[in-house]
Amino acid sequence: MKRSPIASYIFALLESALYLFLVSALFPLLALAQDGKILSRAEIPSGSQAFHAEEFTYSSDGLRIVGYLLMPSQAGKYPCIIYNHGGNPKFNSLNRETAVRGRNALLASSGYVVIASQYRESGGSEGHDEFGGRDVNDVLNLLPMLEHEPSCDVSRIGILGVSRGGMMTYRTLTKTNRIRAAVVLSGMSNLPLNLKSRADMLEVYQTYIPDFATRKDQALAERSAVQWADKINADTPIFILQGTADWRVLPAEALEMSEALLCNKHPFRLALFEGGSHGLPEYKEEVDRVVINWFNDYLRDGKKWPSLEPHGK
Repeated sequence: MKRSPIASYIFALLESALYLFLVSALFPLLALAQDGKILSRAEIPSGSQAFHAEEFTYSSDGLRIVGYLLMPSQAGKYPCIIYNHGGNPKFNSLNRETAVRGRNALLASSGYVVIASQYRESGGSEGHDEFGGRDVNDVLNLLPMLEHEPSCDVSRIGILGVSRGGMMTYRTLTKTNRIRAAVVLSGMSNLPLNLKSRADMLEVYQTYIPDFATRKDQALAERSAVQWADKINADTPIFILQGTADWRVLPAEALEMSEALLCNKHPFRLALFEGGSHGLPEYKEEVDRVVINWFNDYLRDGKKWPSLEPHGK
């Protein structure tokens, strides 16, 4: 039966509307299905024969995110460590030089695959940094990438977070049970306290945390692990390292976080370094040693955590 011009016009409109609906409904799902997919990768100088390094871009929530991968040079299957850096897009994001130096280089030279995200908006990544909001997905979306790397033993994945990266680490541990051991160095865990002690952080929070002006208390609570320590995966032992002279992240944050973990009988260790500043540069060699030992014990070797129930004579 032949349609009238009006009927054909209406049918065409309905067909277009259906097409637009399907595109708008399915495109986000297709984008999410690509999370963790490598979009590009290139080798970069590592300065070491013990490991080689790459800069890569990958998909996270449909965004192109920049990251770095360090892999031991000798063929084999290695435990993996996700490195969460501190700072924000204007301060202390990674680059090709810093990503392959320091503790990352030490870990890679010690037999670990190290992977790090720039997070969205930093170092050429797309999107808007939310300082512990949806940008946490940029960390989680490194997991499917590791599954496709021949040198990665994805049954042994650890995580290391420094400063803001500590907050990212705690949030990650509420969203996956795949992390077998964690280290938090000078890590943020109580953002209201951090803001109270550092007026300069107000601009950072206003710039990066969505709706901060209208939901300040809730937004800060969502990023403060002291308020939801019970949500952290109970099987992941956490090593907290903190300097007692740190003005960027007060030692009180580490103490409060330790108390919250203790109340929940969560496996953790706390190390306070007398007179140590942010990142503990005064204790670099000692920190390197204890961090390596922690990952060797609880990640590489699968050491069992002792009973947390009261016991003994």
